[in-house]
Amino acid sequence: MTMWVFGYGSLVWNPGFTPVQRVLAALPGYHRSFCMRSIHHRGTEENPGLVLALDESPDALCRGVALAVHEDEEEKVLAYLRERELVSAAYLEKELDIMLRDGRQVRALTYVIDADHEQYCGGLDLEEQARIIARAHGGRGPNHEYLFQTVAHLEELGIVDPELDWLVRRVKGIGV
Repeated sequence: MTMWVFGYGSLVWNPGFTPVQRVLAALPGYHRSFCMRSIHHRGTEENPGLVLALDESPDALCRGVALAVHEDEEEKVLAYLRERELVSAAYLEKELDIMLRDGRQVRALTYVIDADHEQYCGGLDLEEQARIIARAHGGRGPNHEYLFQTVAHLEELGIVDPELDWLVRRVKGIGV
């Protein structure tokens, strides 16, 4: 069985491994949202940024990519992803059913937000998100760079996310 990873944010443009297949995919029951305060990668404890997470919502459908891992690299990739994604335990690692563009349904390793974690901040209005993203900076660089890279790569894939598009315009308007 192939190990699949679902990417919806930075995994779309910076997976940290070379997938053997990259297929457009959709995850039902979750939506992509800037609902996680970032205190390591795109912000600090003193000035948290925001990163995308999958927030559970029964009627939602998140479009992203499914990344197939080479069977010889599964353990290495899993260890890498756990170190990267579980740095603060705000994400939960789950295996969820995703739908591939070609009609197949597969189980994929997916990182979703823990709504009970202190870094969860679901429900922030878009203006507040834009202000936070415009000023935050963490160990992997400016928060706005994360937003801009994600949107640019989603657009290349033909994935439209109106909230993210609005955030790009607003963050640029704030001035970064």
